[in-house]
Amino acid sequence: MKHRAWWLLCLLAAWPLSSLAATRAWLEQAQVTLGQAVTLNVETDAVSATPDLTPLMRDFEVEGQADSRSVQLVNGRMSSRMTFALTLRPRRAGTLAIPVLQVGSERTVPLVLEVAATATASAASNGLVFVETEVDDARPYVQQSVGITVRLFYATPLVSGQLDLDPPDGALLQRVGEIVQSSREIDGRRYNTAERRFLLVPERSGPLTLPGARFSGRGAGGWMDDLLGGNSREVNITGTPRTLQVRPQPANAPQPWLPVRDLRLRYTAVPEQLRTGEAATLAIETTVVGATQAQLPELPTPTIPGAQVFAEPPQYDETFVGGTPQVKLTRRYSIVPSQSGTLAVPGVAMAWWDVRGGSAKRATLQDLAIPVVMGSGQASRPPAPEGATPASQGATDDGVIALAGERRVPAHLWPWLAAGFALLWLATLVWGLSRRQGVVGTSRKRAPLAETATVVDTPATHTAADLRRVLDAGDLDDIEIVLCGMARPMAVDLDDLQRRLDAPAQRAAVDLLRRARWAGGDPAQARLTLREAFRGGPQWRARDAGVTDEPLPPLYPR
Repeated sequence: MKHRAWWLLCLLAAWPLSSLAATRAWLEQAQVTLGQAVTLNVETDAVSATPDLTPLMRDFEVEGQADSRSVQLVNGRMSSRMTFALTLRPRRAGTLAIPVLQVGSERTVPLVLEVAATATASAASNGLVFVETEVDDARPYVQQSVGITVRLFYATPLVSGQLDLDPPDGALLQRVGEIVQSSREIDGRRYNTAERRFLLVPERSGPLTLPGARFSGRGAGGWMDDLLGGNSREVNITGTPRTLQVRPQPANAPQPWLPVRDLRLRYTAVPEQLRTGEAATLAIETTVVGATQAQLPELPTPTIPGAQVFAEPPQYDETFVGGTPQVKLTRRYSIVPSQSGTLAVPGVAMAWWDVRGGSAKRATLQDLAIPVVMGSGQASRPPAPEGATPASQGATDDGVIALAGERRVPAHLWPWLAAGFALLWLATLVWGLSRRQGVVGTSRKRAPLAETATVVDTPATHTAADLRRVLDAGDLDDIEIVLCGMARPMAVDLDDLQRRLDAPAQRAAVDLLRRARWAGGDPAQARLTLREAFRGGPQWRARDAGVTDEPLPPLYPR
Protein backbone atom coordinates (compact mmCIF):
# COMPACT_ATOMS: atom_id res chain seq x y z
CA MET A 1 0.00 0.00 0.00
CA LYS A 2 2.86 2.39 0.78
CA HIS A 3 4.40 1.76 -2.63
CA ARG A 4 1.07 2.41 -4.38
CA ALA A 5 0.58 5.67 -2.46
CA TRP A 6 4.10 6.75 -3.39
CA TRP A 7 3.47 6.14 -7.11
CA LEU A 8 0.15 8.01 -6.89
CA LEU A 9 1.90 11.04 -5.38
CA CYS A 10 4.49 10.95 -8.18
CA LEU A 11 1.78 10.91 -10.84
CA LEU A 12 -0.09 13.82 -9.22
CA ALA A 13 3.14 15.81 -9.01
CA ALA A 14 3.96 15.18 -12.67
CA TRP A 15 0.46 16.09 -13.91
CA PRO A 16 0.81 19.93 -13.78
CA LEU A 17 4.20 19.71 -15.46
CA SER A 18 2.82 17.75 -18.40
CA SER A 19 -0.15 20.09 -18.75
CA LEU A 20 2.20 23.08 -18.99
CA ALA A 21 4.43 21.57 -21.68
CA ALA A 22 5.97 24.34 -23.72
CA THR A 23 6.17 22.23 -26.93
CA ARG A 24 3.39 20.04 -28.31
CA ALA A 25 2.42 18.30 -31.57
CA TRP A 26 -0.92 17.18 -32.99
CA LEU A 27 -2.36 15.77 -36.24
CA GLU A 28 -5.21 17.34 -38.19
CA GLN A 29 -6.49 13.81 -39.01
CA ALA A 30 -5.87 10.55 -37.17
CA GLN A 31 -6.71 8.36 -40.19
CA VAL A 32 -6.01 8.89 -43.92
CA THR A 33 -5.88 6.86 -47.12
CA LEU A 34 -2.62 5.98 -48.82
CA GLY A 35 -1.79 8.82 -51.19
CA GLN A 36 -3.60 11.40 -49.05
CA ALA A 37 -1.56 14.03 -47.23
CA VAL A 38 -1.95 14.95 -43.58
CA THR A 39 -0.95 18.03 -41.59
CA LEU A 40 1.26 17.72 -38.50
CA ASN A 41 1.33 20.82 -36.28
CA VAL A 42 4.24 21.52 -33.93
CA GLU A 43 3.84 24.42 -31.49
CA THR A 44 6.63 25.74 -29.25
CA ASP A 45 7.54 28.80 -27.22
CA ALA A 46 11.17 28.54 -28.39
CA VAL A 47 10.64 31.06 -31.21
CA SER A 48 14.24 30.80 -32.44
CA ALA A 49 14.22 26.98 -32.76
CA THR A 50 12.98 24.78 -35.63
CA PRO A 51 11.95 21.11 -35.44
CA ASP A 52 14.33 18.42 -36.68
CA LEU A 53 12.42 16.59 -39.42
CA THR A 54 14.97 13.81 -39.98
CA PRO A 55 12.99 11.12 -38.05
CA LEU A 56 10.00 11.68 -40.36
CA MET A 57 11.85 10.82 -43.56
CA ARG A 58 11.57 7.05 -43.02
CA ASP A 59 7.78 6.75 -43.42
CA PHE A 60 6.74 10.18 -44.80
CA GLU A 61 7.48 12.65 -47.55
CA VAL A 62 7.57 16.24 -46.26
CA GLU A 63 5.83 18.16 -49.06
CA GLY A 64 5.53 21.58 -47.42
CA GLN A 65 6.00 23.65 -44.29
CA ALA A 66 4.21 26.81 -43.15
CA ASP A 67 5.42 28.81 -40.14
CA SER A 68 3.37 31.30 -38.12
CA ARG A 69 3.97 33.29 -34.96
CA SER A 70 1.43 34.36 -32.33
CA VAL A 71 1.68 36.83 -29.47
CA GLN A 72 -0.24 36.70 -26.18
CA LEU A 73 -0.56 39.17 -23.34
CA VAL A 74 -1.55 37.48 -20.06
CA ASN A 75 -1.60 39.40 -16.77
CA GLY A 76 0.61 42.10 -18.24
CA ARG A 77 3.25 39.62 -19.50
CA MET A 78 3.96 39.19 -23.21
CA SER A 79 4.65 35.72 -24.63
CA SER A 80 5.32 34.45 -28.18
CA ARG A 81 4.79 31.03 -29.73
CA MET A 82 5.74 29.50 -33.08
CA THR A 83 3.57 26.99 -34.96
CA PHE A 84 5.01 24.80 -37.74
CA ALA A 85 2.39 23.22 -40.06
CA LEU A 86 4.05 20.26 -41.83
CA THR A 87 2.35 18.61 -44.84
CA LEU A 88 3.21 14.88 -44.75
CA ARG A 89 2.39 12.18 -47.31
CA PRO A 90 2.69 8.57 -46.02
CA ARG A 91 4.98 6.23 -47.99
CA ARG A 92 3.08 3.04 -47.08
CA ALA A 93 -0.17 1.79 -45.57
CA GLY A 94 -0.60 0.55 -42.01
CA THR A 95 -0.14 2.03 -38.55
CA LEU A 96 2.61 4.63 -38.82
CA ALA A 97 4.26 6.26 -35.83
CA ILE A 98 4.98 9.99 -35.76
CA PRO A 99 8.30 9.86 -33.90
CA VAL A 100 9.56 12.23 -31.23
CA LEU A 101 10.77 15.49 -32.78
CA GLN A 102 13.51 17.62 -31.27
CA VAL A 103 12.71 21.36 -31.12
CA GLY A 104 15.64 23.19 -29.61
CA SER A 105 16.11 21.78 -26.14
CA GLU A 106 12.55 20.39 -25.99
CA ARG A 107 10.88 17.29 -27.48
CA THR A 108 7.38 16.40 -28.65
CA VAL A 109 5.40 13.30 -27.68
CA PRO A 110 5.01 10.46 -30.25
CA LEU A 111 1.77 10.15 -32.23
CA VAL A 112 0.05 7.41 -34.26
CA LEU A 113 -1.44 7.72 -37.77
CA GLU A 114 -3.62 5.05 -39.40
CA VAL A 115 -3.06 4.81 -43.18
CA ALA A 116 -5.58 2.71 -45.12
CA ALA A 117 -4.71 1.08 -48.45
CA THR A 118 -6.28 2.49 -51.61
CA ALA A 119 -8.86 -0.08 -52.68
CA THR A 120 -9.25 1.24 -56.23
CA ALA A 121 -5.51 1.27 -56.84
CA SER A 122 -5.03 -2.26 -55.56
CA ALA A 123 -7.85 -3.67 -57.67
CA ALA A 124 -6.76 -1.93 -60.88
CA SER A 125 -3.03 -2.16 -60.43
CA ASN A 126 -2.74 -4.63 -63.34
CA GLY A 127 -3.97 -1.99 -65.79
CA LEU A 128 -1.75 0.57 -67.43
CA VAL A 129 -4.18 3.49 -66.93
CA PHE A 130 -6.90 3.92 -64.29
CA VAL A 131 -8.53 6.67 -62.22
CA GLU A 132 -9.67 6.91 -58.60
CA THR A 133 -11.77 9.38 -56.61
CA GLU A 134 -10.98 10.23 -52.99
CA VAL A 135 -13.44 11.97 -50.65
CA ASP A 136 -12.21 13.51 -47.40
CA ASP A 137 -15.60 12.99 -45.68
CA ALA A 138 -18.13 10.34 -46.85
CA ARG A 139 -20.79 11.52 -44.33
CA PRO A 140 -20.79 15.31 -44.58
CA TYR A 141 -23.38 17.76 -43.30
CA VAL A 142 -25.51 20.04 -45.43
CA GLN A 143 -23.44 23.04 -46.69
CA GLN A 144 -20.21 21.45 -45.48
CA SER A 145 -17.16 21.87 -47.75
CA VAL A 146 -15.98 18.44 -48.90
CA GLY A 147 -12.60 17.98 -50.54
CA ILE A 148 -12.65 15.74 -53.63
CA THR A 149 -9.37 14.47 -55.12
CA VAL A 150 -9.35 12.76 -58.53
CA ARG A 151 -6.15 10.91 -59.54
CA LEU A 152 -5.12 9.50 -62.87
CA PHE A 153 -2.57 6.65 -62.75
CA TYR A 154 -0.75 5.77 -65.97
CA ALA A 155 2.20 3.48 -66.64
CA THR A 156 2.31 4.24 -70.38
CA PRO A 157 3.25 7.51 -72.07
CA LEU A 158 0.34 9.89 -72.73
CA VAL A 159 0.42 12.66 -75.31
CA SER A 160 -2.67 14.59 -74.18
CA GLY A 161 -5.82 14.16 -72.14
CA GLN A 162 -8.58 15.72 -70.05
CA LEU A 163 -9.30 14.68 -66.45
CA ASP A 164 -12.64 15.91 -65.14
CA LEU A 165 -15.53 15.22 -62.77
CA ASP A 166 -19.20 15.93 -63.50
CA PRO A 167 -21.21 17.80 -60.82
CA PRO A 168 -23.79 15.65 -58.99
CA ASP A 169 -27.45 16.54 -58.51
CA GLY A 170 -28.14 18.45 -55.30
CA ALA A 171 -24.63 19.82 -54.75
CA LEU A 172 -22.25 22.49 -55.98
CA LEU A 173 -18.92 21.36 -57.46
CA GLN A 174 -15.99 23.70 -58.05
CA ARG A 175 -12.56 22.96 -59.48
CA VAL A 176 -9.67 24.08 -57.25
CA GLY A 177 -6.18 24.82 -58.52
CA GLU A 178 -4.26 23.15 -61.32
CA ILE A 179 -3.24 19.53 -61.98
CA VAL A 180 -0.43 18.27 -59.71
CA GLN A 181 2.03 15.77 -61.20
CA SER A 182 3.81 13.09 -59.15
CA SER A 183 4.68 9.39 -59.24
CA ARG A 184 3.93 6.36 -57.08
CA GLU A 185 4.75 2.67 -56.93
CA ILE A 186 1.82 0.22 -56.68
CA ASP A 187 2.40 -3.53 -56.44
CA GLY A 188 5.91 -3.20 -57.82
CA ARG A 189 4.94 -1.04 -60.83
CA ARG A 190 5.84 2.66 -61.12
CA TYR A 191 2.91 4.91 -62.10
CA ASN A 192 2.86 8.55 -63.01
CA THR A 193 -0.03 10.39 -61.38
CA ALA A 194 -2.03 13.48 -62.35
CA GLU A 195 -4.06 14.85 -59.43
CA ARG A 196 -6.94 17.31 -59.71
CA ARG A 197 -8.89 18.72 -56.74
CA PHE A 198 -12.52 19.76 -56.43
CA LEU A 199 -14.69 21.35 -53.75
CA LEU A 200 -18.12 19.83 -53.13
CA VAL A 201 -20.87 21.57 -51.12
CA PRO A 202 -24.07 19.48 -50.60
CA GLU A 203 -27.31 21.49 -50.72
CA ARG A 204 -29.70 18.92 -49.24
CA SER A 205 -29.55 15.93 -46.93
CA GLY A 206 -29.83 12.30 -47.97
CA PRO A 207 -27.86 10.06 -50.36
CA LEU A 208 -25.66 11.92 -52.83
CA THR A 209 -24.22 10.03 -55.82
CA LEU A 210 -20.91 11.39 -57.04
CA PRO A 211 -20.26 10.35 -60.66
CA GLY A 212 -17.05 8.55 -61.52
CA ALA A 213 -14.14 10.64 -62.73
CA ARG A 214 -13.58 10.71 -66.50
CA PHE A 215 -10.36 10.72 -68.50
CA SER A 216 -10.18 11.12 -72.26
CA GLY A 217 -6.78 11.28 -73.94
CA ARG A 218 -4.32 9.81 -76.36
CA GLY A 219 -1.33 7.59 -75.75
CA ALA A 220 1.99 7.70 -77.56
CA GLY A 221 1.26 4.51 -79.53
CA GLY A 222 3.77 3.03 -82.04
CA TRP A 223 4.66 2.90 -85.72
CA MET A 224 2.38 -0.10 -86.30
CA ASP A 225 -0.68 1.95 -85.31
CA ASP A 226 0.26 4.65 -87.81
CA LEU A 227 0.82 2.06 -90.55
CA LEU A 228 -2.43 0.17 -90.01
CA GLY A 229 -4.53 3.20 -89.12
CA GLY A 230 -5.51 1.82 -85.73
CA ASN A 231 -7.00 3.85 -82.89
CA SER A 232 -5.18 2.20 -79.98
CA ARG A 233 -3.83 5.59 -79.02
CA GLU A 234 -7.22 6.73 -77.72
CA VAL A 235 -7.72 6.29 -73.97
CA ASN A 236 -11.20 6.71 -72.42
CA ILE A 237 -11.67 5.70 -68.78
CA THR A 238 -14.47 6.29 -66.28
CA GLY A 239 -13.98 5.68 -62.58
CA THR A 240 -16.33 4.12 -60.06
CA PRO A 241 -19.15 6.34 -58.70
CA ARG A 242 -19.18 7.19 -54.99
CA THR A 243 -22.22 7.55 -52.74
CA LEU A 244 -22.15 10.08 -49.89
CA GLN A 245 -24.64 10.18 -47.01
CA VAL A 246 -25.38 13.85 -46.34
CA ARG A 247 -26.53 14.59 -42.80
CA PRO A 248 -29.03 17.40 -42.06
CA GLN A 249 -28.30 20.42 -39.95
CA PRO A 250 -28.77 19.52 -36.24
CA ALA A 251 -31.52 21.26 -34.32
CA ASN A 252 -29.09 22.51 -31.64
CA ALA A 253 -26.52 23.83 -34.13
CA PRO A 254 -25.23 27.38 -33.50
CA GLN A 255 -26.10 30.11 -35.98
CA PRO A 256 -24.74 31.11 -38.39
CA TRP A 257 -24.31 27.49 -39.48
CA LEU A 258 -20.59 26.72 -39.89
CA PRO A 259 -19.79 22.97 -40.22
CA VAL A 260 -15.97 22.57 -40.22
CA ARG A 261 -13.29 20.20 -38.96
CA ASP A 262 -11.45 22.68 -36.77
CA LEU A 263 -11.48 26.41 -35.96
CA ARG A 264 -8.82 28.29 -34.02
CA LEU A 265 -8.48 31.96 -33.01
CA ARG A 266 -5.27 33.64 -31.89
CA TYR A 267 -3.68 37.06 -31.49
CA THR A 268 -0.81 37.72 -33.90
CA ALA A 269 -0.07 41.29 -32.73
CA VAL A 270 -0.83 42.80 -29.33
CA PRO A 271 0.55 46.20 -28.25
CA GLU A 272 2.43 46.15 -24.96
CA GLN A 273 1.37 49.71 -24.16
CA LEU A 274 -1.03 52.29 -25.57
CA ARG A 275 -0.89 56.09 -25.66
CA THR A 276 -3.93 58.33 -25.60
CA GLY A 277 -4.79 59.81 -28.95
CA GLU A 278 -2.36 57.50 -30.81
CA ALA A 279 -3.28 54.41 -32.84
CA ALA A 280 -1.89 50.94 -32.15
CA THR A 281 -2.51 47.72 -34.07
CA LEU A 282 -4.26 44.60 -32.75
CA ALA A 283 -4.26 41.62 -35.17
CA ILE A 284 -6.43 38.48 -34.90
CA GLU A 285 -5.95 35.34 -37.03
CA THR A 286 -8.69 32.75 -37.65
CA THR A 287 -7.68 29.35 -39.05
CA VAL A 288 -10.54 27.13 -40.28
CA VAL A 289 -10.04 23.56 -41.54
CA GLY A 290 -12.78 22.34 -43.87
CA ALA A 291 -14.20 25.63 -45.16
CA THR A 292 -13.71 28.27 -47.83
CA GLN A 293 -13.63 32.05 -47.72
CA ALA A 294 -17.25 32.34 -48.87
CA GLN A 295 -18.48 30.25 -45.91
CA LEU A 296 -16.81 32.25 -43.14
CA PRO A 297 -18.92 34.80 -41.26
CA GLU A 298 -17.39 38.21 -40.73
CA LEU A 299 -15.18 38.44 -37.67
CA PRO A 300 -16.89 40.98 -35.39
CA THR A 301 -15.14 44.24 -34.55
CA PRO A 302 -14.54 44.35 -30.77
CA THR A 303 -16.34 47.08 -28.84
CA ILE A 304 -13.84 48.64 -26.44
CA PRO A 305 -15.12 51.19 -23.90
CA GLY A 306 -12.82 54.20 -23.74
CA ALA A 307 -11.31 53.72 -27.20
CA GLN A 308 -12.11 54.02 -30.88
CA VAL A 309 -11.64 50.90 -33.04
CA PHE A 310 -11.04 51.03 -36.79
CA ALA A 311 -11.05 47.74 -38.76
CA GLU A 312 -9.02 47.19 -41.91
CA PRO A 313 -10.35 44.94 -44.72
CA PRO A 314 -9.87 41.23 -43.93
CA GLN A 315 -7.10 39.25 -45.65
CA TYR A 316 -7.77 35.65 -46.74
CA ASP A 317 -5.39 32.80 -47.58
CA GLU A 318 -7.07 29.68 -49.02
CA THR A 319 -5.16 26.39 -49.35
CA PHE A 320 -5.86 22.70 -49.95
CA VAL A 321 -4.06 20.64 -47.28
CA GLY A 322 -4.21 16.85 -47.33
CA GLY A 323 -7.24 16.84 -49.63
CA THR A 324 -9.18 19.20 -47.31
CA PRO A 325 -9.85 22.92 -47.93
CA GLN A 326 -8.42 25.32 -45.38
CA VAL A 327 -8.72 29.09 -45.05
CA LYS A 328 -6.82 31.57 -42.87
CA LEU A 329 -8.44 34.94 -42.09
CA THR A 330 -6.35 37.81 -40.73
CA ARG A 331 -8.04 40.96 -39.39
CA ARG A 332 -6.17 44.05 -38.19
CA TYR A 333 -7.71 46.69 -35.92
CA SER A 334 -6.39 50.15 -35.06
CA ILE A 335 -7.15 51.10 -31.44
CA VAL A 336 -7.08 54.77 -30.34
CA PRO A 337 -7.61 55.13 -26.55
CA SER A 338 -9.11 58.35 -25.21
CA GLN A 339 -7.97 58.24 -21.58
CA SER A 340 -5.10 56.87 -19.56
CA GLY A 341 -5.32 53.88 -17.24
CA THR A 342 -5.94 50.24 -18.20
CA LEU A 343 -7.84 49.44 -21.39
CA ALA A 344 -9.98 46.30 -21.18
CA VAL A 345 -10.16 44.59 -24.60
CA PRO A 346 -12.83 41.86 -24.66
CA GLY A 347 -11.88 38.71 -26.52
CA VAL A 348 -13.86 37.86 -29.64
CA ALA A 349 -15.66 34.55 -30.06
CA MET A 350 -16.94 32.43 -32.96
CA ALA A 351 -19.37 29.48 -32.77
CA TRP A 352 -18.96 26.47 -35.07
CA TRP A 353 -20.04 22.86 -35.52
CA ASP A 354 -17.47 20.07 -35.19
CA VAL A 355 -18.24 17.70 -38.08
CA ARG A 356 -15.95 14.97 -36.70
CA GLY A 357 -17.23 15.05 -33.13
CA GLY A 358 -20.83 15.97 -34.04
CA SER A 359 -21.06 18.72 -31.41
CA ALA A 360 -21.34 22.49 -31.12
CA LYS A 361 -18.16 24.33 -30.15
CA ARG A 362 -17.13 27.90 -29.53
CA ALA A 363 -13.68 29.35 -30.14
CA THR A 364 -12.84 32.31 -27.89
CA LEU A 365 -9.93 34.64 -27.31
CA GLN A 366 -8.95 35.74 -23.84
CA ASP A 367 -9.64 39.26 -22.60
CA LEU A 368 -6.71 41.66 -22.66
CA ALA A 369 -5.75 44.35 -20.16
CA ILE A 370 -3.40 46.83 -21.85
CA PRO A 371 -1.89 49.78 -19.94
CA VAL A 372 -2.54 53.23 -21.40
CA VAL A 373 -0.29 56.25 -20.74
CA MET A 374 -0.87 59.88 -21.64
CA GLY A 375 0.17 60.68 -25.19
CA SER A 376 2.58 63.48 -26.06
CA GLY A 377 -0.05 65.38 -28.02
CA GLN A 378 -2.61 65.63 -25.17
CA ALA A 379 -2.58 67.35 -21.83
CA SER A 380 -3.63 65.42 -18.78
CA ARG A 381 -7.13 66.35 -17.70
CA PRO A 382 -8.92 64.88 -14.68
CA PRO A 383 -12.30 63.34 -15.42
CA ALA A 384 -15.34 65.44 -14.62
CA PRO A 385 -17.56 64.26 -11.76
CA GLU A 386 -20.81 62.54 -12.57
CA GLY A 387 -23.63 64.94 -13.38
CA ALA A 388 -21.30 67.90 -13.92
CA THR A 389 -21.54 70.04 -17.06
CA PRO A 390 -18.42 69.80 -19.31
CA ALA A 391 -16.00 72.66 -18.83
CA SER A 392 -15.81 73.33 -22.58
CA GLN A 393 -19.31 74.84 -22.53
CA GLY A 394 -21.24 75.11 -19.32
CA ALA A 395 -23.92 77.53 -18.12
CA THR A 396 -23.94 78.92 -14.57
CA ASP A 397 -26.82 80.25 -12.54
CA ASP A 398 -25.80 83.91 -13.06
CA GLY A 399 -26.32 83.77 -16.84
CA VAL A 400 -22.56 83.56 -17.64
CA ILE A 401 -21.20 81.07 -20.20
CA ALA A 402 -17.83 79.46 -19.38
CA LEU A 403 -15.51 78.69 -22.32
CA ALA A 404 -12.82 75.98 -21.89
CA GLY A 405 -12.67 76.68 -18.18
CA GLU A 406 -11.06 80.10 -18.80
CA ARG A 407 -12.85 83.49 -18.77
CA ARG A 408 -16.53 83.98 -18.45
CA VAL A 409 -18.49 86.22 -20.83
CA PRO A 410 -21.92 87.53 -19.78
CA ALA A 411 -24.64 86.07 -21.94
CA HIS A 412 -26.27 89.47 -22.74
CA LEU A 413 -23.05 90.69 -24.45
CA TRP A 414 -23.05 87.99 -27.16
CA PRO A 415 -25.46 89.83 -29.58
CA TRP A 416 -23.28 92.97 -29.44
CA LEU A 417 -20.13 90.94 -30.06
CA ALA A 418 -21.75 89.26 -33.08
CA ALA A 419 -22.76 92.64 -34.56
CA GLY A 420 -19.21 93.95 -34.07
CA PHE A 421 -17.70 90.95 -35.87
CA ALA A 422 -20.15 91.45 -38.79
CA LEU A 423 -19.18 95.13 -39.18
CA LEU A 424 -15.51 94.23 -39.08
CA TRP A 425 -16.03 91.62 -41.82
CA LEU A 426 -17.85 94.17 -44.06
CA ALA A 427 -15.03 96.70 -43.59
CA THR A 428 -12.45 94.09 -44.60
CA LEU A 429 -14.43 93.23 -47.74
CA VAL A 430 -14.67 96.91 -48.81
CA TRP A 431 -10.94 97.40 -48.25
CA GLY A 432 -10.08 94.36 -50.34
CA LEU A 433 -12.27 95.47 -53.26
CA SER A 434 -10.74 98.96 -53.22
CA ARG A 435 -7.24 97.50 -53.56
CA ARG A 436 -8.07 95.23 -56.45
CA GLN A 437 -7.54 97.84 -59.17
CA GLY A 438 -4.11 98.83 -57.82
CA VAL A 439 -2.98 95.23 -57.56
CA VAL A 440 -3.98 94.51 -61.16
CA GLY A 441 -2.01 97.51 -62.48
CA THR A 442 1.26 96.55 -60.76
CA SER A 443 3.98 94.43 -62.34
CA ARG A 444 2.88 90.83 -62.66
CA LYS A 445 6.42 89.54 -62.67
CA ARG A 446 6.66 89.73 -58.90
CA ALA A 447 3.51 87.72 -58.21
CA PRO A 448 4.96 84.28 -58.98
CA LEU A 449 8.03 85.10 -56.89
CA ALA A 450 5.92 86.16 -53.94
CA GLU A 451 3.76 83.06 -54.27
CA THR A 452 6.83 80.83 -54.39
CA ALA A 453 8.22 82.47 -51.28
CA THR A 454 4.93 81.84 -49.48
CA VAL A 455 4.98 78.19 -50.48
CA VAL A 456 8.56 77.71 -49.29
CA ASP A 457 7.92 79.47 -45.99
CA THR A 458 4.88 77.26 -45.21
CA PRO A 459 6.08 74.59 -42.74
CA ALA A 460 5.16 70.93 -43.08
CA THR A 461 2.67 69.64 -40.51
CA HIS A 462 4.15 66.13 -40.36
CA THR A 463 7.63 64.62 -40.49
CA ALA A 464 9.26 61.37 -41.56
CA ALA A 465 9.12 60.16 -37.94
CA ASP A 466 5.33 60.57 -37.99
CA LEU A 467 5.19 58.52 -41.21
CA ARG A 468 7.21 55.68 -39.68
CA ARG A 469 4.95 55.65 -36.64
CA VAL A 470 1.67 55.43 -38.57
CA LEU A 471 3.09 52.82 -40.97
CA ASP A 472 3.84 50.63 -37.94
CA ALA A 473 0.78 51.26 -35.79
CA GLY A 474 -1.66 53.59 -37.57
CA ASP A 475 -4.57 52.90 -39.86
CA LEU A 476 -4.86 53.80 -43.54
CA ASP A 477 -6.57 57.14 -42.77
CA ASP A 478 -3.65 58.17 -40.55
CA ILE A 479 -1.16 57.27 -43.28
CA GLU A 480 -2.94 59.50 -45.81
CA ILE A 481 -3.10 62.42 -43.35
CA VAL A 482 0.61 62.20 -42.55
CA LEU A 483 1.64 61.89 -46.21
CA CYS A 484 -0.46 64.90 -47.22
CA GLY A 485 0.91 66.84 -44.23
CA MET A 486 4.51 66.23 -45.34
CA ALA A 487 3.88 68.37 -48.45
CA ARG A 488 4.36 72.15 -48.39
CA PRO A 489 1.68 73.41 -48.52
CA MET A 490 -0.40 70.50 -47.31
CA ALA A 491 -1.75 68.29 -50.13
CA VAL A 492 -5.52 68.29 -50.54
CA ASP A 493 -5.80 64.54 -51.16
CA LEU A 494 -3.87 61.57 -52.50
CA ASP A 495 -4.37 62.71 -56.10
CA ASP A 496 -2.80 66.08 -55.31
CA LEU A 497 0.01 64.37 -53.42
CA GLN A 498 0.72 61.96 -56.29
CA ARG A 499 0.94 64.82 -58.82
CA ARG A 500 3.50 66.65 -56.67
CA LEU A 501 5.79 63.64 -56.08
CA ASP A 502 8.75 63.22 -58.44
CA ALA A 503 9.92 59.63 -57.74
CA PRO A 504 7.93 56.99 -59.73
CA ALA A 505 8.27 54.49 -56.86
CA GLN A 506 6.65 56.93 -54.43
CA ARG A 507 3.80 57.69 -56.84
CA ALA A 508 3.23 53.94 -57.28
CA ALA A 509 3.21 53.45 -53.49
CA VAL A 510 0.59 56.19 -53.08
CA ASP A 511 -1.51 54.47 -55.76
CA LEU A 512 -1.33 51.20 -53.76
CA LEU A 513 -2.51 53.11 -50.68
CA ARG A 514 -5.47 54.47 -52.65
CA ARG A 515 -6.37 50.98 -53.87
CA ALA A 516 -6.11 49.55 -50.34
CA ARG A 517 -8.49 52.21 -49.04
CA TRP A 518 -11.14 52.29 -51.76
CA ALA A 519 -10.66 49.43 -54.25
CA GLY A 520 -10.16 46.34 -52.08
CA GLY A 521 -6.37 46.34 -52.34
CA ASP A 522 -3.95 44.67 -49.94
CA PRO A 523 -3.27 46.97 -46.93
CA ALA A 524 -0.21 44.97 -45.83
CA GLN A 525 1.39 45.25 -49.28
CA ALA A 526 0.60 48.98 -49.35
CA ARG A 527 2.30 49.50 -45.97
CA LEU A 528 5.40 47.59 -47.08
CA THR A 529 5.68 49.47 -50.37
CA LEU A 530 5.21 52.85 -48.67
CA ARG A 531 7.85 52.01 -46.08
CA GLU A 532 10.40 51.16 -48.78
CA ALA A 533 9.52 54.03 -51.13
CA PHE A 534 9.60 56.78 -48.47
CA ARG A 535 12.57 55.43 -46.52
CA GLY A 536 14.67 58.45 -47.59
CA GLY A 537 11.83 60.95 -47.37
CA PRO A 538 9.52 62.29 -50.12
CA GLN A 539 10.99 63.60 -53.39
CA TRP A 540 9.00 66.57 -54.70
CA ARG A 541 8.82 67.91 -58.24
CA ALA A 542 10.91 71.06 -58.87
CA ARG A 543 8.76 74.17 -59.36
CA ASP A 544 9.09 76.21 -62.57
CA ALA A 545 11.58 78.98 -61.76
CA GLY A 546 10.91 80.95 -64.97
CA VAL A 547 9.03 84.26 -64.76
CA THR A 548 6.43 84.90 -67.42
CA ASP A 549 3.80 87.54 -67.87
CA GLU A 550 0.26 86.38 -67.26
CA PRO A 551 -1.88 87.02 -70.35
CA LEU A 552 -4.98 87.88 -68.26
CA PRO A 553 -5.45 89.74 -64.97
CA PRO A 554 -6.19 87.55 -61.95
CA LEU A 555 -9.81 86.65 -61.29
CA TYR A 556 -9.47 87.42 -57.56
CA PRO A 557 -7.13 89.91 -55.82
CA ARG A 558 -3.95 88.36 -54.51
